[in-house]
Amino acid sequence: MKALVTGGAGFIGSHLVDYLVKQGFEVIVVDDLSMGKIDNIENIDIVKLYVEDVRNQDFMRGLLLRERFDYIYYLAAVASVADSIERPEETHEINHNAVLKMLEFIRCSNLSIKKFLFTSSAAVYGNLSELPKREDSRVDPLSPYAIDKYATERYVLTYGELYGLPTVCVRFFNVYGPRQNPSSPYSGVLSILTNCLKRDEQFTLYGDGKQTRDFVYVEDVIQALWLISEKETSHEVFNVANGLELSLQTIMTTYERITGCKLKVSCTGGRVGEVTRSVANISKLADLGYKTHWPLERGLTQYWEGGNHETNRN
Repeated sequence: MKALVTGGAGFIGSHLVDYLVKQGFEVIVVDDLSMGKIDNIENIDIVKLYVEDVRNQDFMRGLLLRERFDYIYYLAAVASVADSIERPEETHEINHNAVLKMLEFIRCSNLSIKKFLFTSSAAVYGNLSELPKREDSRVDPLSPYAIDKYATERYVLTYGELYGLPTVCVRFFNVYGPRQNPSSPYSGVLSILTNCLKRDEQFTLYGDGKQTRDFVYVEDVIQALWLISEKETSHEVFNVANGLELSLQTIMTTYERITGCKLKVSCTGGRVGEVTRSVANISKLADLGYKTHWPLERGLTQYWEGGNHETNRN
């Protein structure tokens, strides 16, 4: 089997690449290294990496024709709400148009694939009061990033239905774990907290800390992606999460207890476009056999004790 992973040198993408290699896949990665790092990929000696931008259509089309992939995992994205607000047109080209152009080329070229998996985000749900969020819950995207993710989902699923492509989408909630880079503007809050605790640096708290999130450890995310890949799933959306709502205040207190360190906190106003409450219903994923093996305390302990903090990497 042959798999393409766009964004495969990034945080989640590199974990997926490592897993696919262990499953015996021939894996090809396309990543412009704007967020990813080559040394994120454990098996780089047997993985083919192209340092390219997914907007380079001549390159991407040639690659698709040449390699004839069985599986395509689309993780490449500008993954920052703040960045999408600062430069919405550029992020739209990456987060939406590049995906649409790939789907259209697959359709027009009659390429046979077993699965096209697009990674979306819980950001599409916005601040609507219905909780927990189900895949059929109403959406209210609050930023260009969230708008692009939702619009691209609809194209991915509708292309699948109209043209017989085996497409599926996943909505990541708050993923954390090794290889997150706390110095990156795209980094998750747990990576930043880890860095601040390790270096005894000040953590900037946006808002009052009562905002809630559903944190999921990266190994559970890879389990979910693999289940969705191997099961008969098409034209569907799946939440990928832990199914537990926790406030940022609770997270900070728990992490202080695990590490034995006291966090230095500086408070400031909330961020524009930020969701107040977020938690997933994961029953649809559980029906495929998904079980969370990494509750928060175990995941945080592993993250802290595993020596995988990204404190010395740019």
